[in-house]
Amino acid sequence: MAALGWLTPRRRSATARSVLAGEAAAEAARKSSQELAERAALSELSAGLADEKPSEPEFPVVGDDLAAAFFDLDNTVMQGAALFHFGRGLYKRQFFQRRELARFAWQQAWFRLAGVEDPEHMQDARDSALSIVKGHRVSELMSIGEEIYDEYMADRIWPGTRALAQAHLDAGQKVWLVTAAPVETATIIARRLGLTGALGTVAESVDGVYTGRLVGEPLHGPAKAEAVRALAAAEGLDLSRCAAYSDSHNDIPMLSLVGHPYAINPDAKLRRHAREREWRLRDYRTGRKAAKVGIPAAAGVGALAGGTAAAVALHRRRR
Repeated sequence: MAALGWLTPRRRSATARSVLAGEAAAEAARKSSQELAERAALSELSAGLADEKPSEPEFPVVGDDLAAAFFDLDNTVMQGAALFHFGRGLYKRQFFQRRELARFAWQQAWFRLAGVEDPEHMQDARDSALSIVKGHRVSELMSIGEEIYDEYMADRIWPGTRALAQAHLDAGQKVWLVTAAPVETATIIARRLGLTGALGTVAESVDGVYTGRLVGEPLHGPAKAEAVRALAAAEGLDLSRCAAYSDSHNDIPMLSLVGHPYAINPDAKLRRHAREREWRLRDYRTGRKAAKVGIPAAAGVGALAGGTAAAVALHRRRR
């Protein structure tokens, strides 16, 4: 049984790198939200809204400016992983070379098989993914991200979750995405949905060019909680009056920070945890799909590695 030790989930607490990643994400989010606020239009806020409304009309509280909402992205706001879709777009634009496909495909397959996070495998995936964008300008990836959103993401937003976010906006509260995806990608999605801004993984750049390194670590697990804590302190929010929404048990640290945690399309572990603590649940999937659909948390950490499955499929199709 010792050989199977790598299948055993590891518990992680916040580390110095988690705090650094969280603080970097909070700083980037505040800067981007100022730009989003200037560019946001009223027509965007009402576009694509579903008829569904939250079942608790007393929440969110209208006019409570000490409250805000924090939404995980993958499988909470969007069907699937943002990095998977972003990777598809990059492969289409020939960011991937054929020799890289086998390596990325192996990493993705291991994540899906194990369903847990091995530090060595995750570090290898991060290094491989960051090497793809190293040397590219931030502005270039932002421009490409806008195109990729229209191509692969716009039609994958969960209407039910979108309606929950809009309820907070209508109540006069700020709404933030919190994701392991690059902050640039997350910011594009937040702006397109009319949200306040986004907390995401911050990749280091010098003079507008990616260095191939991260600031801290990916915004995942405890790092998400640190980012929310840092942003709440900077914004003067009362976390006991805030709400958080996620599908993954890896986000329990973030969900536990707020007074109003929601499990959205939850995985099995989060569903159990939510029921034990009487957290609110929402599931916008249907039938057996609700039990099967899900992206392993580790897949969201290897920035761009999530796109390899689609890349392999496209390569085979072309052949």
